[in-house]
Amino acid sequence: MKPQAPKRQPYGTLELGLLNVQDLHVAYGKVEVLHGVSLEVAEGEIVALLGSNGAGKTTTLRTLSGLVRLRQGRIVLGGEDITRLPAHKVVASGLGHVPEGRRIFGPLSVEENLRLGGYLLRHDLAEVEKRVHASYALFPRLAERRHQLAGTLSGGEQQMLAIARALMLEPRLLVLDEPSMGLAPKLVFAIFAIIQQIRAKGTSVLLVEQNARQALRIADRAYVLESGRIALSGPASALAADPRVRAAYLGG
Repeated sequence: MKPQAPKRQPYGTLELGLLNVQDLHVAYGKVEVLHGVSLEVAEGEIVALLGSNGAGKTTTLRTLSGLVRLRQGRIVLGGEDITRLPAHKVVASGLGHVPEGRRIFGPLSVEENLRLGGYLLRHDLAEVEKRVHASYALFPRLAERRHQLAGTLSGGEQQMLAIARALMLEPRLLVLDEPSMGLAPKLVFAIFAIIQQIRAKGTSVLLVEQNARQALRIADRAYVLESGRIALSGPASALAADPRVRAAYLGG
């Protein structure tokens, strides 16, 4: 199947998967940066969102998470319209966000970071404890450093912590913004292996990643974002073989 420019659905009609995004328009001041972005993620999928710097990838994720307000469009997660929800209610609805740059709390310990990730469960301390231990099972290196200040961790360990923190609320969908940024090649492979483990445990993933080769290797489907518009979409294997994608993102 060849990659295609995505078909536009009439506004107000959505074929419901896990995440359905329709016709997002987002502006910073008077400058519109997203011009009708539509995408979807099905249950159990890894979906990659590719594009050059400035294409609008981070803005798309921040809009889904309620951190950026949209001018127009609709966002549905698990059948619930979350378009206008504030960020903390989006998280409670089942969307976990690992931001670009990790944004961990450096002066706090690894375990304190994890417990903050479970803040919405603060009235159920037994459940928080259970999920902290589940994080350590998925990330044994964090267990070894549970009392260490997060700011003193290596880059790879900080990325693990950022992912583990987002998983504390057991989201149905995890959105990841540049998880391999600044990491050594060996750690890049480790992070992508962790993403596959997360999907295997039942969490769907929307992945923004400059390392397009690795992203397409693990993704089921992908979208290419250019200048705030979806230019191509299709199975990840088809996009990986597409000459336009190879020339722009895979080194020819």
